[in-house]
Amino acid sequence: MLNVVVGHSNDPDSLAAITEVIEQCQDNLGGKFPQAGILFAAIDFDYALILQEIVQAFPGIELIGGTTDAEISSLLKFQQDSIALMLFCADEIEIYAGLGRNLSKDPILATKQAVEQAKSKIKNQALTQLCLTFPESLTVDGVAIVEGLKLALGKDIPIFGGLTADQWKFEKTYQFFQTEILHDAVPLLIFSGKFLFSQGVASGWHPLGKKGKVTKVDKNILYEIDGKPALDFYHHYLGGLSPSGEYPLAVFESEAEEFYMRAPSIHDIKTGSITFLGEVPADTFVQIAQASRDEILGAAKTSILNALNNYPGKQPDTALFFSCAARRLLLGTRTIEEYQLAQECLTESIPGCGFYTHGEISPLNGGGETRLHHETFVTLLIGMH
Repeated sequence: MLNVVVGHSNDPDSLAAITEVIEQCQDNLGGKFPQAGILFAAIDFDYALILQEIVQAFPGIELIGGTTDAEISSLLKFQQDSIALMLFCADEIEIYAGLGRNLSKDPILATKQAVEQAKSKIKNQALTQLCLTFPESLTVDGVAIVEGLKLALGKDIPIFGGLTADQWKFEKTYQFFQTEILHDAVPLLIFSGKFLFSQGVASGWHPLGKKGKVTKVDKNILYEIDGKPALDFYHHYLGGLSPSGEYPLAVFESEAEEFYMRAPSIHDIKTGSITFLGEVPADTFVQIAQASRDEILGAAKTSILNALNNYPGKQPDTALFFSCAARRLLLGTRTIEEYQLAQECLTESIPGCGFYTHGEISPLNGGGETRLHHETFVTLLIGMH
């Protein structure tokens, strides 16, 4: 039995908001006690007060979370200045939290510490496992975090989540672990037990022109494609347009048609280089991608339909959504339609929660290793056998 409840408030007062959220959760828990929880919060709340109230209401809860660009839930749909809490109760699933600090100093060590802390509490390591994480985004490349987690967990254990955000201020994002408020940290939950899950990943962007090979790159600074300046590759297809979030790079790591996205941040006319918001691997193939607003919105529906079609059971017990802050920026006032499209496919009885991120974390649709995505909509469905 997996019982998941959601609370969501857009009250600007921190105490009023968390009181409302806790009451909503308690009304739906029916006396059950949650093992774990996830808190998504806008950037201007009193986090210390909010976390304290949650832990007082639910003693011993394994609680993680972080700050967002915007919040979504099955209760209040899309919101920009709110707090949302998802709580998990399960008899047959162990859910434990772990934390790694000082990510920017040593991402491998920090992610290892987080995984080891959570895993040390799990009694049965042999059952299905899944990791949820909401790490720092501004002090370290998200790719380094994902690679560290894969190293610590093993590449076969899927990781889902998103990098914490701060409503486009790019000043400081916060991560939550129990009652602690952190930055430069990686909090996570590991689920272990007899549960089912499925995912959907879609962006709406489609590649244009020919593929080029990454021939010179230093982590997230792309210097050359096909032996020529990366900026020339962009200008060849876009004319005088500079690299921007509207024209991200589709990255192909194999001959397969599946790709993940990298969003450009700045470029250097002198060197012809482009700096991206995440590492671009050497020797991969890339294409510039474009999308209309309708295509970006349609991807939310594609993502959730993929997850539903792949779900191995009758009906999931909960849905989690991770969408990109850049999608929200490009969609503007139409952002609310993204969650509306997603929710059309789900029955109202399924509680859902999520947030707008600085980078989405999940495997590609075909499974395999977890990747960091940009400008993408990720759906995760979880339920019992």
